[in-house]
This record gives sequence, structure tokens and C-alpha cells, in this order.
Amino acid sequence: MDKTVATAAEAVADIPDGASLAVGGFGLCGIPSALIGALLATGVTGLRTVSNNCGVDDWGLGQLLAEHRIARTTGSYVGENKEFARQYLSGELEVELVPQGTLAERLRAGGAGIPGFFTPAGVGTQVADGGLPWRYNTDGSVAVASPPKEVRAFDGRDYVLEEGIVTDFALVRATKGDRHGNLVFHASTRNFNPLCAMAGKITIAEVEELVEPGELDPDEVHLPGIFVQRVVAVGVGEKRIERVTTRKKG
Repeated sequence: MDKTVATAAEAVADIPDGASLAVGGFGLCGIPSALIGALLATGVTGLRTVSNNCGVDDWGLGQLLAEHRIARTTGSYVGENKEFARQYLSGELEVELVPQGTLAERLRAGGAGIPGFFTPAGVGTQVADGGLPWRYNTDGSVAVASPPKEVRAFDGRDYVLEEGIVTDFALVRATKGDRHGNLVFHASTRNFNPLCAMAGKITIAEVEELVEPGELDPDEVHLPGIFVQRVVAVGVGEKRIERVTTRKKG
């Protein structure tokens, strides 16, 4: 039952080239920065990531992107990442953009063993009809476009079929976790972390504080340990803000 590993490097050591990863966080909030840094150090490449966004140029998943370690990414938002845009438009990176709520439900559904679901989001657009550029050629033409999806009417309204997402690994960050993998997230760091954790076949959680089993109030646990295979204590560490906005004094 003890799922702890000694270091972040040990926790990600078996992630191979070409692996698919669900990565928690929203912008730079609640990202598993220690695990991402450890993964960068392994030299692994050809990764297929699923995350709300791809970090910024020098932090989060942006570090892997800058080293051309990511071959394909599924997300909702490009964010403050110029290198992401450059790689996508130059044909170096395959990108599947998904409506944010749909992405959240695709991750949750995959983790719950639900292969697909119907949603009204995207009906009447290229999300449903196909044709969204997933990868460009170097001359700017479309090399790979999204396929059309099934649309079905329920009670007179059209809905599009979306597939659940299951990945080889998931990397998440929690404020507290015990040795059994039960996790607690602080405020907005909860974001996509529980959903990504559910979607991974092997989920690795970095926690700021590791506690003993029984110390967490069961009513406060946001993600039960059944979804987590490895836990590593990393401390608070460095936390960055994507865009600092402050009010003038007075």
C-alpha cells in the first residue's frame, strides 16, 4: 500500500519515448514542475501530452516543448507560449485543440471507464464537422486535419460524440498526500489535476507535504488513492505566476 518513491527522477524513470501523458495544472497553477523537470533530464522524446495548456516558454511543459520533446499535444489553450505557436505553425508540432469543458469531461470519462459521450459543445463547427488543422506542412498548407465526428439528435437537439481520454502516464501535483496516494489540492490548484490523475494508467503525484495514512480527513480528500500509483514528496519549491497583475498603491 505504500506508494512513495524517493525522488522525482525515480518516479519518472520508466516513462519511455513516445509515451502519452496527462499533465495537471491550469496555466502555471498547480503544475507538476518537479516531475516535468525530472522528465526533461531523462532525455525522453516523442511525447504525446494532454493538458489544458503547454506552459510558458521556459516553465512547465514549455521546457519539454523548447527541447522538441513533445510530438503531439491535446489542449484547450495556447497560452503565453510563443515557441508553441512557432512549432505549430511551422509543422513541427501536432496540436489538437479541444473546448475546455469537453477536455475536462474526456479526461474524467476515460478515468471512469466511459469510452465516449455526447455533448452540444462544438456542434455546427469544425469541432464536429472536421477540418481543424492538427499539423501544418512547412509551406503553411494543412498536413493533417481533424476528422468529422458523429452527430446525433436527442430531444430535437444535436450533440457531438467525444471520446474519453486514457493515457500511459499522468503527472499531477497536490498540496498534501499520504502514502496510500490519497490527495488534497489547495484552492485553484485542484483545476485539471484530479481529472488528469484519473485518466492515467500509471499516475505519479508530486506532493508538497507527505503525511501518514489516517492523517487526512476522508471528507477532505479530493482524489482517492485508487487513481494514484506513485507519490513523491517534493516540498513547496518554486512557483511562478504566468502574468503578474497588481493594483497601484492607493
